[in-house]
Amino acid sequence: MNKYLDYLKGDRVIWIITLLMLAFSLVSVYSFVPILVKIEGGTPFKYLFKHFVYVLIGLGLMLWVHRKDPKYFSMLSKLAFYLAVGLLLFTFFFGAKVNGAGRWVSIPFVGLTFQSSDFAKLAIIVYLSRLMVKKSKLMNDWKKGFWPIMLPIFIICGLIVKDNFSTAAILFSICLVMLFLGKVPFGKIAIILGSGAIFVACLVGLQKAVPEINLLPRLETWENRILNRMDDEKNVAANAQALNAKLGIYNGGLMGQGVGDGKLKEYIPEAYADFYYASFVEEFGIISAVFLILLYLILLFRIIKIALRSDKLFETYLCIGIGILLLSQASVNMLVCTGIFPVTGQNMPLLAMGGSALIMTCLSIGIIQSIAYRQMKTTNE
Repeated sequence: MNKYLDYLKGDRVIWIITLLMLAFSLVSVYSFVPILVKIEGGTPFKYLFKHFVYVLIGLGLMLWVHRKDPKYFSMLSKLAFYLAVGLLLFTFFFGAKVNGAGRWVSIPFVGLTFQSSDFAKLAIIVYLSRLMVKKSKLMNDWKKGFWPIMLPIFIICGLIVKDNFSTAAILFSICLVMLFLGKVPFGKIAIILGSGAIFVACLVGLQKAVPEINLLPRLETWENRILNRMDDEKNVAANAQALNAKLGIYNGGLMGQGVGDGKLKEYIPEAYADFYYASFVEEFGIISAVFLILLYLILLFRIIKIALRSDKLFETYLCIGIGILLLSQASVNMLVCTGIFPVTGQNMPLLAMGGSALIMTCLSIGIIQSIAYRQMKTTNE
């Protein structure tokens, strides 16, 4: 084992957790796709193979990136930001629609799709980390420091919010946390929060007053999810997937029903992604679910440890941003499945059925490991 880990530079604990989760995802995805087979046809092996391809792509990207010097991420961050804006604009006008949301870009000839917001999330975190270092002495200046930092955040989140409010809200919150940790005056952050709330309220009011402009085409969906969540008993049909998710968790008990023996996964849409945690608990039980939560917390702890050990502010901000992003996605998936949050589309990092989210998560961890590797080399010198 040590022989293979010697090739993998950086934090060994993060490597072990990452590789274990990716390996386990092959088992769980194969088990959790009956609903997809029922809706789209094919066999579980077809979806397992597709997920396996994404795992290989993610692993290859992670292995390649983790040996790169972190300074290149800062150098390429502006280009990544512009590329993210371009992808989001393309998706805005020409995105493939799934369940009424145009979030995906179809990749010609291979039959795969890419969710542009997954790339945009990482791009803005990297670019924001660079800007926070560059503008560190100008944070009190609205024109020269604060607005140049906020504008990229507004652009990315504004382009995402039309079809994916939850992702835009989570990403905006993460960026504000990064700004707070970067010693941006709290008064300025409070003003942005207040202004953002007013702006959203105006958008909602405009959509309701003039619905034909289609500013927020999924507004009704968002409203229904919140209202249905407030009264489960009167909205049984509308809350079917959320109620089935909670029933799946209940059926799991302490030890679970066993691999492949879960029943609710056959009725829960996105049992392999947005409702992954419910499917996991039903088959593997509460004890395994607690262990899974601990793994994510250990992952965050190791990332934060790397962040605090760095002698470069860019690396510190970048690690913190990525760590919070990964934990936020996992937390929201769990909170949705347990009925605490309204239904929204956030899957489990490293475990849910692969796609752009899995690839970008692997890339993010590769970046973290490259920073840890640089620290190791600096220490050895």
